[in-house]
Amino acid sequence: MNRLKDFLGKKPSDILSVYFTAGFPSLNDTTEIIKSLQNENADIIEIGIPFSDPMADGPVIQESNERAIKNGMNLDMLFDQLSKIRDDITIPLVIMSYFNPVFKYGVDHFCRKCNNSGISGLIIPDLPFEEYSEKYLRMYKENDLCYIPLITDKTNDERIKMLSDAADGFLYIVSSSIITGGKTDVGVNREYYSHIRELVPQKPFLIGFGIQDSTAFSNACRNADGAIVGTAFIRALTQNEGDVCKKTKKFVKDIRGK
Repeated sequence: MNRLKDFLGKKPSDILSVYFTAGFPSLNDTTEIIKSLQNENADIIEIGIPFSDPMADGPVIQESNERAIKNGMNLDMLFDQLSKIRDDITIPLVIMSYFNPVFKYGVDHFCRKCNNSGISGLIIPDLPFEEYSEKYLRMYKENDLCYIPLITDKTNDERIKMLSDAADGFLYIVSSSIITGGKTDVGVNREYYSHIRELVPQKPFLIGFGIQDSTAFSNACRNADGAIVGTAFIRALTQNEGDVCKKTKKFVKDIRGK
């Protein structure tokens, strides 16, 4: 069974999804970070594929992409690392990638490797829905991968419903028109979140972009099923003292406000 579908089917609340860039801070930190996030009771882990032109990301994640590429991280290496810990990981793993590296790797090959490595879903912000549905939906289904679309405050109602019908994981709700790591008051957009809930009451959704501390996380959870935190975690991995396990433990505790 798909771990993400199984988890979301239990109708949890206050979901914490944590993003980090594969191969950062060091090449072999990826598996340690995944195991540590699971040990500290993160709910979902979003693994970023390093890319040279991450257009939706702010400087912190951009820098982590550059460093991961310099460290030598690539898709074959990531899938090899993931396969070695697959039996030890029970929480959902999701990959976030721009389409270019996936296309170059071969979409069918990529999806099969995701399935073999324990990946439950894919977030590909620059893959148009129409292209996904026409060319790649079959590959997702054959490999039991959840399609996770992004919705912004510019997405019209008809498209929100269409994306919701296609999504078999959660909806990724972009908090506002900012790059990742930008500052925003999640609570200001309550009408936006309420409107989405009214349109698609059956679909879980998580808020991302600008969730930088426990206050923002708490506000997001009051307006959605949970939140996605990325830049703040990347920053914590570089600024705080100790190894990645200690940094992860402190971060999860802090973001949950405990």
